[in-house]
Amino acid sequence: MFIGHFALGFGAKVVAPRVSLGALFLAAQFIDLLWPTFLLFGIERVRIEPGATVVTPLVFEHYPYSHSLLAVLGWAVLVGVLYLLLKRDRLGAVVMGVLVLSHWLLDLMVHRSDLPLSPWGDAVSGLHLWSSLLLTLALEIPMFALGVWVYVRNTVALDGVGRWGLLGLVLFLFAVYTGNLFGPPPPSTQALAWVGQLQWLLVLWGYWVDRHRRSLVPA
Repeated sequence: MFIGHFALGFGAKVVAPRVSLGALFLAAQFIDLLWPTFLLFGIERVRIEPGATVVTPLVFEHYPYSHSLLAVLGWAVLVGVLYLLLKRDRLGAVVMGVLVLSHWLLDLMVHRSDLPLSPWGDAVSGLHLWSSLLLTLALEIPMFALGVWVYVRNTVALDGVGRWGLLGLVLFLFAVYTGNLFGPPPPSTQALAWVGQLQWLLVLWGYWVDRHRRSLVPA
């Protein structure tokens, strides 16, 4: 799951118009922003195995602190509380927390049975939609299109950055998604972890675009 998470970030703008698109991206992708750092420090582990699934060559061996359900609930509360303290926006804080949790729920649909339920137990879950490329595409592409449509319909560009910057962001996200699906596997887990850090640029891109658009939904 990749653009599906960003789809929820785009779509959540209509629910929380005061929250920047960058912040919504941060919440929706939060545990995948943590994960590369945990990989670099050896806290979590992944193995690259071409053909492991139809969609991804990654075998997630150990990621209980970023991706277990109990840990994600904790991260969701933390993100929501921090946002509330910083912005004094209760609705925005709730939306941010729900977006963090949504990441695990979407991953549950596509992952093999490798998503831990807690950081300490052996129980895992996953509905393994990644066993079918067609079903994966049928889920994520309409989700992404709908999320972008909701965002565009409920905001208006203030200038060229708001218009063309958004178009560039959407096209770039889709290009990355296509590369993940049909490109070669990562050369190493270290390379994967470093490339994963570049996701922060997508968060910044979201902030940049949103500053040049105005929400049409009353705050």
